[in-house]
Amino acid sequence: MSERQPGPYDSVARKWFALAERRRKHIVELRDSGRWRHYYSTAELLEAMQEAVATRDRWARIAGLWPDEGQALL
Repeated sequence: MSERQPGPYDSVARKWFALAERRRKHIVELRDSGRWRHYYSTAELLEAMQEAVATRDRWARIAGLWPDEGQALL
């Protein structure tokens, strides 16, 4: 199978990926410290975490950092 060719917008996609990863880490930090109770209910925190992970994974695929959805991650 041929490898993915780098695109002209890969650097932009990697910046968005980095932003999404920072957001995910921030939510994890809120959860770990207990400060999430000031901002979220339990259900809202879970939803925010799921959304942050999905967004991070989506940008990773766009930037070519991870395989496509159809491929298994090893």
